[in-house]
Amino acid sequence: MLALPTAAPPEPKRQLFVGTALASAGAVMLMGGMLAVWMRWRDYTVDNVGPWKPDDVTVPEVTTNVMLIAFLPLMIFAQWAVYAAKRDDKPHTGVALGLTALMALLLINSQVFTWVEMGVAVSSGTYGVMFYALTGTFTALVLAGLLFTIVATFRYLGGRESEHEIISSVALYWYAMAFIYAWLWLIVYVTK
Repeated sequence: MLALPTAAPPEPKRQLFVGTALASAGAVMLMGGMLAVWMRWRDYTVDNVGPWKPDDVTVPEVTTNVMLIAFLPLMIFAQWAVYAAKRDDKPHTGVALGLTALMALLLINSQVFTWVEMGVAVSSGTYGVMFYALTGTFTALVLAGLLFTIVATFRYLGGRESEHEIISSVALYWYAMAFIYAWLWLIVYVTK
């Protein structure tokens, strides 16, 4: 008896989106763990040694608040890119992704300005080490998001208009970065 050949396996669905979700969850857990270590060291230092933040260090609160506020338009632009890509509106998708990348550059610039203004030395003790570990890791995550946005822009505008998943993945990544920064802002910059 002759049997029919097996059907082709179904195409994988939303692999990039699921991968981005897992990477974003990993970033949230990484930063959450680092923030927990920060709070534990801060409590230990305050209870046993003295003040946690060196007296000569002042946090430029305007810059850190601008970074927090900048995530709102960044998320709006990322969602605009998703909206426009689903409607095959190439010009608006390009503009939205360009503005998303511009806001990511603003975040990096603001963080570097904060480092310069605070003038914390890495060798200044536990505060300096933890401060640069947290903010440096977050800046690396923002830089990765910037590169992800640039790659998505070139892929979409380069002729792969049917790939809406990459645009949705970029938006998801930026939502995770906004969540991370909200906690970083509260714990590192506000409660000091």
